[in-house]
Amino acid sequence: MPRRVNLPAADDLFRRTGEDPSNRKVRAVPDTPAAEPEPEPAEKRGPSGRIKHDEKMTVYVTSDELVEIERTRLALRSGQGLAVDRGRLVRVAISLVLADFEENGEASALVRRLIEE
Repeated sequence: MPRRVNLPAADDLFRRTGEDPSNRKVRAVPDTPAAEPEPEPAEKRGPSGRIKHDEKMTVYVTSDELVEIERTRLALRSGQGLAVDRGRLVRVAISLVLADFEENGEASALVRRLIEE
C-alpha cells in the first residue's frame, strides 16, 4: 500500500511573512487602483534596522571592498561595542547616502562620487 504524503498548498508556501494562516480573509479587488501613499521624507525614514526583510538585492563587491566593510564592522564592534552584521552596516550606509542625496541633490556626496568615476 503506497503512503500518501501531505504537502503544503501553494497558499501556505507563498503567504506573507508573519501572516497567521488561520486568519486569512478574502478581499475583493477594487475596480480602480488605490492611490499610492506618499513616501516619507528621508529624515523620517532611516535604515530599517533589525527586522525581517522581505526583499533581497544582490550586490557584487570587490574583495578589497568586502575587506573594508568587514574592517568597519570590526572597528564598530571593538571601538563602540556595536555588534552589527554586514547587511545592517550596508543598509545604514545606503540610508545615509540617500538622505544626503534627497537633501542636497546635485551637491550630494553620491553625485560627486558618481561623476568622479
